[in-house]
Amino acid sequence: MKEMQEQTIKRKALGKGLEELFSSEPMSFDDMEKKVLEETPKDEIINVKIDDLRPNPYQPRKIFDEESLKELSDSIKEHGVFQPIIVKKSIKGYDIIAGERRVKASKMAGLTEIPAIVRDFNDEEMMEIALLENLEREDLTPIEEAEAYKNLIEKLQITQEELSKRIGKSRSYITNTLGILTLPENVKNLVNDKKLSMGHAKVLSKLESKEEIDTLANKVVKDKLSVHELEDIIIDEHKEKKVKIKKIKDTKYDYLEDELSEKFGSKTRIKNNKLIISFTNDNDLNRILEIMHLDK
Repeated sequence: MKEMQEQTIKRKALGKGLEELFSSEPMSFDDMEKKVLEETPKDEIINVKIDDLRPNPYQPRKIFDEESLKELSDSIKEHGVFQPIIVKKSIKGYDIIAGERRVKASKMAGLTEIPAIVRDFNDEEMMEIALLENLEREDLTPIEEAEAYKNLIEKLQITQEELSKRIGKSRSYITNTLGILTLPENVKNLVNDKKLSMGHAKVLSKLESKEEIDTLANKVVKDKLSVHELEDIIIDEHKEKKVKIKKIKDTKYDYLEDELSEKFGSKTRIKNNKLIISFTNDNDLNRILEIMHLDK
């Protein structure tokens, strides 16, 4: 009984927006943040010292775009901080729950304080919020995203299926993304540096030989190979049992095939005025239909 009462009190402190976020249905981070803002009286928004703030310890993003931060910093200099950040009180200062970019840009702009809303969170909620924010804003590199999934599964002791439901991604998407963590460190660095795309990483992660992965990754960078060309090279190598580079004829649809293959996570072809999307089984087909919003 006491535990139920504590949970009720905690939920009231979090607000309706967060209660919806942590229900069984996945929710948009932006919707959650908007609800917290709408339900917070203006007199509860306080100014906190930037030096008293520290990043969410579960923040999966390690790389911040300096040019983007500079643009936000210039905007803050001219217009101020447009939206309060959300924080949690800690032993020393506050943990940032939402708005780390705003904090970094404000510090760059020379500010010493920033408006904030203080809310209470447990470790599980802090992990999910940080991941949701970055996923929806596409702030994570593929490697950071995969590591965030791995940490959530391990620390929350949940399955890939449970994670997929909680963050609104398909099970196969989670599995494919986790697969790129098996890549050699130097290849993962190429992905973080945006020299290899998520599509390239997924194709390479299917290979067993680390030497082959390394060789092909460097070739993709050197020759600026598309995902389409990489797939064809691998097919040729494994078919002929030797390295054989197949020259691909450029067509007006090559770039579109690459973009669609990346979007659907499956080999995609445009031929004879037909769009062909490959799938391996019913689950894979359902995953593609989810992406196309045709699963209902």
